[in-house]
Formats: sequence, C-alpha cells, structure tokens
Amino acid sequence: MIKEFCAENYTDIPSAIYHGANRIELCDNLAVGGTTPSTGVIEEALSYAGEKHIPVMVMIRPRKGDFIYNDIELKIMHTDLIEAKKLGVDGVVFGCLTPSNWLDEEALETLIEVSEGLDITFHMAFDAIDKEKQFEAIDWLVEHGVTRILTHGGLLDTPIEENLEHLKALIDYANQRITILPGGGITFQNAEAIAEKLNVKELHGTKIVALD
Repeated sequence: MIKEFCAENYTDIPSAIYHGANRIELCDNLAVGGTTPSTGVIEEALSYAGEKHIPVMVMIRPRKGDFIYNDIELKIMHTDLIEAKKLGVDGVVFGCLTPSNWLDEEALETLIEVSEGLDITFHMAFDAIDKEKQFEAIDWLVEHGVTRILTHGGLLDTPIEENLEHLKALIDYANQRITILPGGGITFQNAEAIAEKLNVKELHGTKIVALD
C-alpha cells in the first residue's frame, strides 16, 4: 500500500520514511491546509527522499482560504509550478475553483499543461464541489490527464468513517481511470481498516505513519 505522508517542511520527512511512508506530499503551513513550500525546502526534501527512491509531490497553493484565485494568484502558481518542475519534483498538487464551486477549467488547463511529465493530484478543493457534480468533475479531470484526486469524501470536520459510503461511490465511478486518494483523519491506527473497506491501495495523511 502507498502511504502518502503529508509533510510540513522538511522536519519529519526522514522519520516518516523510516516508519514506512513511501510517498511525500510536501507543503508549508499545514495549519491552513498547506501552501507552497520554499525552494530550499523542496531541494532538501528531494535530496533526502531521492536517495530513498521516495517520490515527492509538491503543493502549489499561494495562500490559505478558498480555492478561487485571481489572475495574480494564478500567475504565482504558474511560476511556482515551473520552479518546482525545474527542481525535479515527481509531481504537483493543486486545485482551482470558480465562485460557483466548479472546476476553474481555464486555470486548470494552464497549470496542467505546465505540469506535463509530472504526476498531478487535484487536492481537497474537490470536496468543495457539490457532491452530485463530483462525478462530472472526475470525468473532466480524467480527460485532462490528472493522476489522482485527494478527497475526504465530505466536510473535513467529519470523521472519515462517516464518509466511506460516498468515497466508495467515487472510487466505483472512477473505475480505475483515476486514483481516488482518501485523506483527512487517516492515521497509522485506522489506515489498514479503511484501505480494506474501500479496497484502495493509496492513503494520505499527516499521521499515516507513526513518527519518533
């Protein structure tokens, strides 16, 4: 099973990998859901994880708050993505929405084009999309070459166990065309049970492995 450890900066990456994390999502400011890490942090994370053959996915998010970005913010994301790609990241993590909580298709097409050759994760902005429209969103993301969707299956303040039915519906609909990556409230204590109930091979979390 792939255990994707959500890392804030570099600090816990060595311990997480030692304890079984086999993919890293790298970000800053986890208290606000994660923003883009600095170039220095990305370089050190890539250096260490690369030696262990562990892929690193870098968050591209210019600020806390919602996922509705203006032209300046999108320009920042574009630049950060290009820089991350130059540094040699394995993948990037982003999400953009319109004021009506639908995919910002124009912005996403630009970012996806720049991400050519990288894994792309559409992050938990997905959970802000109306549940009945999430299936249509899956189709759009599949058509545009996105690798996976990180989702809690519901509001983040709900236990993930309450969202398993909807997560299963998303997984069944995706039908292996795109990876549905459950996250939020998954720990080293409940990961195996959730993976078994959902029949998934990838999970995400800040506590997906026990740290020292």
